[in-house]
Amino acid sequence: MTGSSAIDDFDIAVVGASVAGCTAAKLFAESGARVALIEKRPDPDAFKVACTHAVLPTSTPTIERLGLASALLERGVPRTWAQFWTPYGGWFGLPEVRGWGVTRRTLDPLLRSLAAETPGVELMPGWSAVGTIRGQDRVGGVEIEDQEGTRRRIRTRLLVGADGRGSAVARLAGVRGRVKPHNRFFYFAYWRGVPQVLDAGDPAFRLWLLDPEGAAQFPNEDGLTVLVATFPRWRLDEVRADVERSYERLLRALPDGPEMSEAERVGKIVGKLEVPNVMRAPARPGLAFVGDAALATDPLFGTGISFAFESAERLVDETAATLGDERALDTALRQYARRFALRFWPHHLQMAAFSLAKPVTRLERVALRRATVDTEVARTMGEVLARERSPARLCNPRFAARLAIPHRIRAAA
Repeated sequence: MTGSSAIDDFDIAVVGASVAGCTAAKLFAESGARVALIEKRPDPDAFKVACTHAVLPTSTPTIERLGLASALLERGVPRTWAQFWTPYGGWFGLPEVRGWGVTRRTLDPLLRSLAAETPGVELMPGWSAVGTIRGQDRVGGVEIEDQEGTRRRIRTRLLVGADGRGSAVARLAGVRGRVKPHNRFFYFAYWRGVPQVLDAGDPAFRLWLLDPEGAAQFPNEDGLTVLVATFPRWRLDEVRADVERSYERLLRALPDGPEMSEAERVGKIVGKLEVPNVMRAPARPGLAFVGDAALATDPLFGTGISFAFESAERLVDETAATLGDERALDTALRQYARRFALRFWPHHLQMAAFSLAKPVTRLERVALRRATVDTEVARTMGEVLARERSPARLCNPRFAARLAIPHRIRAAA
C-alpha cells in the first residue's frame, strides 16, 4: 500500500548514485547547492557488475578535482596507457598519457562515500523514481518511493537523470532515446596472473580491433585483469551453446594475445548480450542527463566511466552559477546540451558504426596500417580511439596528406 507523499525542497535532485550521479552531486554541493542523491539500491557498497572497468586519460582532471585520485592510488589502482592491435599492420600505442584501471567494486563505493560525505549532499539509498513533478513549461522535481511503498516528492530547480541506459527519469519525463543497432555481444571475466605489457612500470589496456570480432585486456587493482571477448551477433547461438569454450578460444587465438597458461580465472564469465547504442537530448528546461542516461555506446572502447565523469562535470560547470534564476538556468542547460553534443556525439556515432560489425573501409585500413609505422599517424589515431580528440581530426587535410606520403619519405623526415 502506498503511503502519503512528504514534500522536500532541494536545489538539485540526482537520480542514480553511480559514477555520473555521485560526480554531479559532489560538485554541485561544493558549489553551494543542496542536493538529494537518490539511489534505488539500498546497499551503499553496491556496484555495477557488467562493466569493463577502464577509465580513459580524459577523466583524470575530473578525478583529481573530486579528490578521488589519492584514494585510488592508495588503494593500488594502476595507471594505464592505451595499445591497439588491428589486422592491418599490428600494434600502435599511446604511451604518453595515463588512464586508470579500477574495478567497480572499488570505484563505486569510494565515489559514493566521497559524495555522501560532502556537506550539502543527502544520500537516499533504497528509493526509486516513480514520477516527475511538472512545473510551468518545465520539470519541477521528482517523486520517489521506497521498498515499503512510502513516497516523497522532491521539488527542485534541476532534476538530473544519472540512472543509466534505460533511464527511468527519461521514461517518466517522456524523453525518448535515439537507438542505433548494435550487432555485437560481449562476454568477460576477471583473471589473476595475466602478464602485463609495461611502460615505465604502468600496464597497458589493450584492444584488439579484429574484423569482425574484438577483444580487450583491462588491468585493475589487486592483480586482476578483465579479459573481454566480443562476437558478431550472427554467432550468438553458436557461442551460447558453449560460452566457456568460445570465450577462451577467441582469447587464446589473439595475435600477440594475453599469456593465459599460468593465469587463473576468478569468478564466472559474465555476458552482455543486448547493448543498444542510445543517445538522448542532454537537457530540457529543469532537466538534464549525464553518463549513460545521456549517451550509452559500445563498451569495447571502455568509454562509459570516462564519459560519465566528464559529462557530470560539464553539467555542473555550465549550470551551478545559474540555479537561482530559471531563465539563466535554461540558457545554461541549452549551452550544456550544445557542448555535450560537440564533445560526445561524434565519438558515439563512430563507435555505433563500428558496433554494426561491418568490414572497415579502405581508408580506415590505410590509416590503421600507417599508424604502425608513422608516429604522427599513430598519435592521431590513438588520441581518437582513446577519445582525447574528435573523430573529425581524421578528416583534417594534414592528416589525409600524411597518409598519402610514401613511407620512405616519412621515415627520412
